[in-house]
Amino acid sequence: MKIAMVGSGYVGLVSGACFADFGHDVVCIDKDAAKIDRLNDGVMPIYEPGLAELVAANVEAGRLTFSTDLAEAIRGASAIFIAVGTPSRRGDGHADLSFVHAVAREIGASLANDAVIVTKSTVPVGTGDEVERILADSGVTSERGHRFSVVSNPEFLREGAAIGDFKRPDRIVVGAEDDFGREIMQTVYRPLFLNQSPLLFVSRRSAELIKYAANAFLATKITFINEMADLCEKVGADVQDVSRGIGMDNRIGPKFLHAGPGYGGSCFPKDTLALLKTAEDYDSPVRIVESVVKVNESRKRAMGRKVIDALGGMEAARGKKAALLGLTFKPNTDDMRDSPAIAIAQALADAGVEVAAYDPEGMELAAPLMPHVTMCESAYGAIEGADAIVIVTEWDAFRALDLVRVKDLAKSPVLVDLRNVYVPEDARAAGFEYVSVGRA
Repeated sequence: MKIAMVGSGYVGLVSGACFADFGHDVVCIDKDAAKIDRLNDGVMPIYEPGLAELVAANVEAGRLTFSTDLAEAIRGASAIFIAVGTPSRRGDGHADLSFVHAVAREIGASLANDAVIVTKSTVPVGTGDEVERILADSGVTSERGHRFSVVSNPEFLREGAAIGDFKRPDRIVVGAEDDFGREIMQTVYRPLFLNQSPLLFVSRRSAELIKYAANAFLATKITFINEMADLCEKVGADVQDVSRGIGMDNRIGPKFLHAGPGYGGSCFPKDTLALLKTAEDYDSPVRIVESVVKVNESRKRAMGRKVIDALGGMEAARGKKAALLGLTFKPNTDDMRDSPAIAIAQALADAGVEVAAYDPEGMELAAPLMPHVTMCESAYGAIEGADAIVIVTEWDAFRALDLVRVKDLAKSPVLVDLRNVYVPEDARAAGFEYVSVGRA
């Protein structure tokens, strides 16, 4: 089967490479000619473990190509995926669908065969209806007589584990309104049937809402355990014990119950906000999600205050140095979007604290977002002369630091562990004043 993937960003590139690895003939399309040139040269626009190797193998096999020519790329394609960005719209927080609509118009102007048009982008309820109208207005059916179907197929990829998530999914959600759409999508995902991956067919609007509901629920779990962490600190409990205790309940589960500085990334912040806006439009408020968004935003800045307190308070902190270890919103990605590190670094800078930082992959993207932060070549370079060492992102490189060396390099042995990476007794035995999250 020939597949066209419009959009060669995170979702489009990972999905396209995986489909090619299944044996499909895939063309990834992007308007950014420089990006396409780099992809043709084997240079990845994002960091994702295993992606460069997967792309290279399928390019060499002739199953994966890259192009800026949408009209040519979709010719003969049975499935055309729309995988462009849907960022929060400036001014009102709604999902910006301008890229999705623009692609739909281009497809409508060029489609010359039967095809299923699949929205892979995260889009609000009703977007598929609008895409269908745009295609119909382009004369796809009335003028050229081609059969088409608009399908919703949301992605559930975790940055840092996207390839595994695509190839071994918990479920594949397909929102289709006709047999043609369902048949094509069954063929697209047939290679996964061997893994017995559940293929869930629902209505198009249900599929669109499933994506937002899933992300909002996961964001709620994160925010819930963060609030429990604050309570644990007040009452003398251990949030990790609480997390394990409730996570062993099969009705709750252990995932997304790790206390920390709040969620960030490309999905949770914009998707929870978009869900709020959809709920407002339909006069059906989702007050739990409203609270989640508010609490998460305030938490990031609160983590900055936690570091300031560890430095001795607002007055004492001025002129001191903090070393931030980890800048990306999670490990194994270079994604800086809505990373808690941004708010933490800003809170420290506002308090007159000098900030140095190191991240294994994210510093290039972080630098323009954090002009007041000194980027260092190593974790130990950032730690040198620091009055507090702050673990912001739980990269593996920070899980086994040489604490003796850290203590020798730092000006003061203060370790603020916002991810609870270390055992408190071990850190204190090494001579550190140890501050963590949700632990007395």
